[in-house]
Amino acid sequence: MQFKSVVIKFGTNVLTREDGHLDLTNISHLVDQVAALKKAGVAVVLVSSGAVGAGRSMVSIPPDLSKIVRRQVLSAVGQVRLMEIYRGLFENHQLHCAQVLACKEDFRDRTHYINMRNCLTSLMRDTVVPIVNENDVISISELMFTDNDELAGLVAAMINAEALLILSTVDGLMTGHPDHPDSQLITTISASDRKSKSYILPSKSSFGRGGMQTKFRIAQKAAKVGIDTFIANGRRSNIIVDILQNDYIGTHFVAGTKLSNVKKWIAYYDQAHKGKVVLNAGAVAALTSSEEINSLLPVGVVRLEGEFQKGDLLQLLDEQGRTVGYGIAQYSSAIAMPLLGQKGQKPLIHYDYLYLDLPH
Repeated sequence: MQFKSVVIKFGTNVLTREDGHLDLTNISHLVDQVAALKKAGVAVVLVSSGAVGAGRSMVSIPPDLSKIVRRQVLSAVGQVRLMEIYRGLFENHQLHCAQVLACKEDFRDRTHYINMRNCLTSLMRDTVVPIVNENDVISISELMFTDNDELAGLVAAMINAEALLILSTVDGLMTGHPDHPDSQLITTISASDRKSKSYILPSKSSFGRGGMQTKFRIAQKAAKVGIDTFIANGRRSNIIVDILQNDYIGTHFVAGTKLSNVKKWIAYYDQAHKGKVVLNAGAVAALTSSEEINSLLPVGVVRLEGEFQKGDLLQLLDEQGRTVGYGIAQYSSAIAMPLLGQKGQKPLIHYDYLYLDLPH
């Protein structure tokens, strides 16, 4: 596999020992592999957990503090230590690392999104490896990512990465519990596969916030917008290099049709919609037609719900309330309202700013 740009997510349990402290041996091995990719001309962005684990080995937290405050303190202290480790290890390969801390709001606002994308794409050049982590110090529960799997998916879509590697301590999606002798690895999953999800057990990793449920959701969404995604064991020797050489153990979510950057943003931030647009059957059929490409015209709109402005994200529904997709409004609800049902009007949502999210 020849990928020119890759996002690699290091999970908490890949970077820490059983006692929750950092595993410097494995971190060093992972850095060696990233350095090999950089020297081969691959642009790499890391999404790294581990700040809390680093902080845990440095300070003691009073037990009466809330879970969020404990995480903030450990992360604030540990992030410095974590980046210090990365800096030293990458320096051995004549590479520099750059710290990028993000919160959910950076991705929801389109202007912030573009600014962050420009920053990351600039950092990816030459001898720099950007290392992204959630800004736990300022994040509160409603503004937190599900975990760094979600952050990695957002970063991969943002920079138009060709591949996303989600490294955990399991080989991939199994047909049963990883420790059961009859369990088999599912090596390939399509972007539209719904059957494989039934194999996932409802469990989380020991120190991380997420589990296979989140990994599956993020991996499949990334594949759906055109990013080849892999879930693999970050403790396997040379796993990163092996994946790019197509000689690996893991689960590959095969990329679907590649979408534009703006459509990727719409796909990932569907929950940020400001209004709803209910479509008639004719409009649904036109938008979902495989024969031709269509924009959403006012003639196909039954009603609008909520007020919105030009540039706001809208959710598209059929008359039964099922989601058809999402798109960016070309004009406000005040302008659109008197145009509903009329022919010959400008598109409310142009095809270039329309993302369809239909069940397969």
